[in-house]
Amino acid sequence: MQAKLRIKDIAEQLGVSTATVSRALNDKPGVSDDLRQQVRKLAADLDFAPSMVARSLAGARTGAVAFILHRQAFPVSSDPFYFLIMQGVERELDRAGYHIVMSTVGNQPEDNNLRVVRERRVDGLILAGPDINPSLVLSLSRSGLPLVLVDNALERTPLNCVLCEDCEGARSAVEHLLGHGYKQISFVGGPTSWLSTRERQKGYECAMRDAGLPGTVVHEKVTTMEAGLAAGRQLFAGKDRPRAVYAVNDAMAMGVIRAAREAGLAVPADVAVAGFDDVSIAASTDPPLTTVRVNKEIMGELAARRLLELIGDEQQPHCRIIVETTLIIRQSCGCVGSGEEVESGK
Repeated sequence: MQAKLRIKDIAEQLGVSTATVSRALNDKPGVSDDLRQQVRKLAADLDFAPSMVARSLAGARTGAVAFILHRQAFPVSSDPFYFLIMQGVERELDRAGYHIVMSTVGNQPEDNNLRVVRERRVDGLILAGPDINPSLVLSLSRSGLPLVLVDNALERTPLNCVLCEDCEGARSAVEHLLGHGYKQISFVGGPTSWLSTRERQKGYECAMRDAGLPGTVVHEKVTTMEAGLAAGRQLFAGKDRPRAVYAVNDAMAMGVIRAAREAGLAVPADVAVAGFDDVSIAASTDPPLTTVRVNKEIMGELAARRLLELIGDEQQPHCRIIVETTLIIRQSCGCVGSGEEVESGK
């Protein structure tokens, strides 16, 4: 109820509709940049009146940084992608005499106690992953704490972020599949609200368009192995099954391989498969997975370095840092060799 009243208060003070305020606070289209900034500023004034603890610590440094993941990405042992990013963050923070505080968030506003972050006395925030709700990202950005996104960026609100070369990395993998002579190549992706899905699909579509070929795209709500299995079953059920599948990440690629085997198809003899991320088990799948390597620890180091810069001077302009990717060629695409590295886009 408080959130609704707050939106109503903002709308009344600015003379706009509550729907306009909601769009601005959720990084949605249909709001001018100037009005978006007015809404965010007023929301900060209403939302984040400083607590007694925060006031008493004004100007003080705590020596801690919060590393925040969505709850569905935890425990990190189930998917080492963000664990490796966190390792890079921790290593860089340690050099500067800082320590890391890990926290998780959910989907519902009432499930995210933002006071916990502030009362842990952290100097800044690193938000990892595209599954953190944009409204929560914007709420945290209004908290007054320096903030850096990793593997995520908002469409309409500029924030400091560290990304990998999603589009070019995907394009290089699809061009490699095309180089094998495959013409029917499908793309398996996650939610279109995720920047990584959109950029990797863009790379796929660019490669297919340049080759003068049509594409087939399947989206799932999550990017797990089970989601890849479901997408693969859909692709292999019809007569016009693809000759190759490019998946938005390795987990989905592994699910596609399982679906192929269920359908009586051999990989890569009947269908080639490639992924993205190069998680630790990608080299030991059967067959070993051709994929795009993301330097996860470097992403973490750069995120921590940028956050430390912002802690020192919060008035710096926003920047977007892009980390290069590398195509790792193994057997799942049809190649005989294993582990060959090709720079993204080459």
